[in-house]
Amino acid sequence: MRLRASVVALITLALTLVALPAQAAGLTATFTKAADWGSGFEGRVTVTNGTAAPVSWNVQFDLPAGHTIPSAWDAVMVRSGQHYTFTPPSWAGQLAAGASASFGFNGSPGNFPGITGCTVNGASCGGGEPQPGVPGQPGAVSVTSTTGAISLSWGTAGGTVTGYRVYEGSALKTTVTATSATISGLGACETHTYTVKAYNSVGESAGRDATATTAGCATGPLPRHFLTGYWHNFVNPAVELKLSAVPAEYDLVAIAFGEATSTPGEVVFGVDQGLATAVGGYTDAQFKADVAALRQRGKKVILSVGGEAGRVQVASSAAATTFADSVHSLMQSYGFDGVDIDLENGLNATYMAQALRSLRAKAGSGLIITMAPQTIDMQSTGAEYFKLALSIKDILTVVHTQFYNSGSMLGCDQNAAYSQGTVNFMVALACIQLENGLRPDQVALGLPAGPGAAGGGVVSPALVNQALDCLAKRTSCGSFVPPRAYPDIRGAMTWSINWDASHNWNFSKTVKPHLQGMP
Repeated sequence: MRLRASVVALITLALTLVALPAQAAGLTATFTKAADWGSGFEGRVTVTNGTAAPVSWNVQFDLPAGHTIPSAWDAVMVRSGQHYTFTPPSWAGQLAAGASASFGFNGSPGNFPGITGCTVNGASCGGGEPQPGVPGQPGAVSVTSTTGAISLSWGTAGGTVTGYRVYEGSALKTTVTATSATISGLGACETHTYTVKAYNSVGESAGRDATATTAGCATGPLPRHFLTGYWHNFVNPAVELKLSAVPAEYDLVAIAFGEATSTPGEVVFGVDQGLATAVGGYTDAQFKADVAALRQRGKKVILSVGGEAGRVQVASSAAATTFADSVHSLMQSYGFDGVDIDLENGLNATYMAQALRSLRAKAGSGLIITMAPQTIDMQSTGAEYFKLALSIKDILTVVHTQFYNSGSMLGCDQNAAYSQGTVNFMVALACIQLENGLRPDQVALGLPAGPGAAGGGVVSPALVNQALDCLAKRTSCGSFVPPRAYPDIRGAMTWSINWDASHNWNFSKTVKPHLQGMP
């Protein structure tokens, strides 16, 4: 969706990257900042073919630190750190001689100073041809990783090629003659961005970037791939259950929900009396005994805060302290292993991060922290939920985004609005998180357990397995294939255990065995 701010669009600020002589020929690209409204901006790039023949174009540039581009149109966008690459959409042919084509994008935050390092087909965006004889750009880079190494492979560059150089920033890491390389001697759970360039006696090509994280990230007290389910502490059309009825397929049980009080940040919990009546009697003491029994079976139990009707607010340092104190008290009283942030009515990333770090200091390194944002909350790194996830990345266990009740949404390719309830939707939207800062072991897929659990986005559990395989191995994909495999993808979450019971446990009995068989 193209956001515009008419109040600041009275003037269009054109920032042409290089001043050109009037008669300059060749392929050029000109950036224009069309609008800037403080919290965001709209940019546009026009590619002009000043040559005598049709061409395909590839525009690359860098953004200043702190700025991002969450969405683009009329081009396919690929991001690697602060470096962005744009190529024509699938429906566009070559750019005819003398013709121009434009693409646009929305960025955040505002007060945007402009792009830097712009190239079009490897040459300066200001015009001129690439140096004659220089190799073409290498093809797309694929990556695989182990605990101490990252392996890269790429498509052959055009022209005369002597070999390929692999850089990390400006540092040359290795030189090879084949179209693959392995960077070894790395630590566990390290993220690296590499640039591959072809070279010959004339010079180097434009680079091709790839980012990967080495294996060995600490997974904490949970399995490498695990299944999360929410347990209802309330009555609705789903089957009512005591906690003791949760089946063995669930590794992490999130108790829905901790409630707010009139004190900002305070969270309280107790067994719902309506639920107690529906299951034939259920006391706090019995509930605590069931939490202990689950933990003895090797399961983890956390308290989910919020929900659709939740009103917990942490918008000050005082509220952050109150949140940490009250949740820690509940953990000690009920035996919870951590907390799930499911605030569907907004949150303040700064103060919630403060609250969670304070809770971590009280509870120790074994604290489980999960998040269950709505799909819209993870579309951009500028969104509060995404900002929170990145700011506590060092202590965050997993984000299981609710891939339902959202309609069609853009994926990480920013090229199409994918329909909920499909493999494309799950994979393309998970890819946004995977390509924008979260480790694969911190990303899981959240789906309804069956009809009735959500208003939209209900999928067959078999499709969840297919999406997991697409993310982990780039197999069983739909039309969208992620830019790389994520073998450490963490698993799946379902709303909810109660709705799963209503459908004869179809979700857990289908998804859990598949998770156990994943690499």
